[in-house]
Order: sequence, then C-alpha cells, then structure tokens
Amino acid sequence: MSVEWIAGVDEAGRGPLAGPVCAAAVILVPHQIPHGIADSKKLSEVQRERLAPLIEAAADCWALGWASAEEIDRLNILHASLLAMRRAVDGLRRCPTSALVDGNRLPAGLPCPACAVVGGDGSVPVIGAASILAKVARDREMLRLDRLHPGYGFARHKGYPTKAHLEALQLHGPCPAHRRSFKPVRLVLEMRG
Repeated sequence: MSVEWIAGVDEAGRGPLAGPVCAAAVILVPHQIPHGIADSKKLSEVQRERLAPLIEAAADCWALGWASAEEIDRLNILHASLLAMRRAVDGLRRCPTSALVDGNRLPAGLPCPACAVVGGDGSVPVIGAASILAKVARDREMLRLDRLHPGYGFARHKGYPTKAHLEALQLHGPCPAHRRSFKPVRLVLEMRG
C-alpha cells in the first residue's frame, strides 16, 4: 500500500500595502494533526503563535515561499502569490503525491498534481495548517520591517491599509518595503512628483 503525501498550500499577505507575500506548504502526518487548526484569519495572534510550533512539530515536512514587494509590483499580487506558493511546494524536502491549494487558482509548474479548494483554509486541516504557518511567518517579517523602517507602524497593522498606516504614508512617503503598484502608495508617489 503506497502512502499519500498530501501537501496543503496557502498564502498570507495579499491585501497589505507593504511587505512580501508569504506562502506555506505543509504535509501533515495523519493522526498527529494538532487540535484547533482553522483559517488563520479566524484565529487570534496568540492562537496562531501557539499552533505554529505544534504544526511544525507534527508535520512530516513544511516549507515557506516568499515573493518580494518588488516581485509583487512586477508580476501583480495574484501572480506573485502563486509564485510564492510554488516556491513553498518546491521547498518541501519530500515531493508530495498531490497538493491542495487554497483559492480558485493553481500555481504553474508544481511538481505534483494539484487541486484548488475555495475556502480550503477553513475546511481542510492541512490547508488551514499552511495558512497559520504563512501568517505567523509573514507577521514576524513585518516586525523585522518595523525595526528597519520605523514610523509606519508595521508591527501593529502588518502593512494593511489602516488609517494610521495611510497617515504615515502621507507623512513619510513610501519606504523600500512598500508595494508601489498598490493605489494608495502610487497616489502618494504621484503627489510627491
């Protein structure tokens, strides 16, 4: 009997005005799935931080894939997200027999058959696990960018277009972490000539 190694794949960070998009691919060991896995957006930061190491320990393997702000500007956010997902799957130390990808689009060039699952992060535990790892990793990267580019509040809003972030963007102008193709950033750049 052959073993099925099914990878769950999801990304975090499509909506922010700054920072990279992060994807995770996870192969969970059946009967070792940590309790409490759900769509990362439905969990608190404390819950995600508690679950992430449990997922990492219980997984057969897991990997992250990233696409930078520059790649997002060059490719657009959809294609950059798909690229990050492919990088995550490529980073697994074991080639999966198949992949379940959150959303309605599949990354090109995956090394295995794949199926897109709309709302998979809330209904398929292995995709939910990937969503948690991607969100936790991206949030940690935004804390690093907050230290690198103080004054924008990245540690608080993680690059999302909050009122405070938009005000800081007006005041300071974009920093290297900002996505120049996103409208609020582009408008500030145009105003500054």
